[in-house]
Amino acid sequence: MNQPLAERVRPKNLKEYISQNHLVGENGSLTAQITRGTIPSLILWGPPGTGKTTLATIIANESKRPFYTLSAINSGVKDIREVINKAKEGGGLFTTKNPILFIDEIHRFSKSQQDSLLGAVEKGWVTLIGTTTENPSFEVIPALLSRCQVYILNAFGKEDLEALLKRAIKQDSLLKAKKIKLKETEALLRFSGGDGRKLLNIFELVINSEDSNTITITDDLVMSKVQKNTVLYDKTGEQHYDIISAFIKSIRGSDPNGAVYWLARMIEGGEDVKFIARRMLISASEDIGLANPTALVIANSTFQAVTTIGYPEARIILSQCAIYMATSPKSNASYMAIGKAQQLVKQTGDLSVPLPLRNAPTKLMKDLGYGEAYKYAHNYENNFIEEEFLPEEIKGTTLYQPGNNQREKAITDFLQNRWKNKYNL
Repeated sequence: MNQPLAERVRPKNLKEYISQNHLVGENGSLTAQITRGTIPSLILWGPPGTGKTTLATIIANESKRPFYTLSAINSGVKDIREVINKAKEGGGLFTTKNPILFIDEIHRFSKSQQDSLLGAVEKGWVTLIGTTTENPSFEVIPALLSRCQVYILNAFGKEDLEALLKRAIKQDSLLKAKKIKLKETEALLRFSGGDGRKLLNIFELVINSEDSNTITITDDLVMSKVQKNTVLYDKTGEQHYDIISAFIKSIRGSDPNGAVYWLARMIEGGEDVKFIARRMLISASEDIGLANPTALVIANSTFQAVTTIGYPEARIILSQCAIYMATSPKSNASYMAIGKAQQLVKQTGDLSVPLPLRNAPTKLMKDLGYGEAYKYAHNYENNFIEEEFLPEEIKGTTLYQPGNNQREKAITDFLQNRWKNKYNL
């Protein structure tokens, strides 16, 4: 059997497990639960190749529980019910025999598939462990998410990745037969993109491409071997982030040709339509904002449409949205405003809310002056009264500066008409 290196050196217990100390280190949030065997249903969320599947297997081994695996791609509701029935036969509520049901890439499960898990998780017939590279808030139904703890796995850092390489050289029977020296690792780490599995696969590719049993790993050697073997688009690696960056920067730069080209690169590479649509949603506020508020509406409609339709037709909707956004006027004023506001909060701390602005639902609060001097804007001409809405310590601070575009010029006129010179617009 010709197993890849990543499989051959997969950790079998917590002692061998590298990284994620915040979860399984000495004081990790999961360490004590694994040791005691009191594992809750949980979702492991993190980038590809960060040890999610490995950790799930280790949890099952350490807790000595039955371990069932379902594929999010091949399993239907019927398969889920069969596993749940087996679990019910194997032990009751609160027993240590409670099986673990492992679902890799749970974000690929449909709503009906996720619904079919609810009863078994709630009654404790199974302990669910799901893994996902996508935000569970978007991809896991709320009812199921509320019954699970979410634990975040981080991308491997440089030290973690180098530790993986050194352990592989030391432990793997095939690599131990060679004399391997890690002289340089920068290229290996860069190509891996923080993905441990990808790192080991690339490392094995480089090793196997050399005829000699004495191999010195250098950046030049890695570059010469890997560049000839990398695919056009790796949606889990560094190029994934480079191309989405080029796509968003083309939209920001008002170049529809660039936007559509980079969009096509992602589509041809099989990129997740929801990932592309989510990034356009962000750009609609960050880069276009109040210069054309309709862009956010169209981006949101695009996200909903491609979620329903999928490829190949989704490419047309994505293209329409990308071109619309690229040809829209641009403003980052809202983005800059919230950034300034957050920085101000960090610098000034929890300043008191001025008494006129406070809520006064009780007699005591009214007696203390809460809301006493508040002036209701709708009782005044133009539904406006010149009041101060910031704490005393930072009054008069300007956070929002309208952009230089047609729509925000109208906002400037509005603010100047109301506030005169207060905001120095």
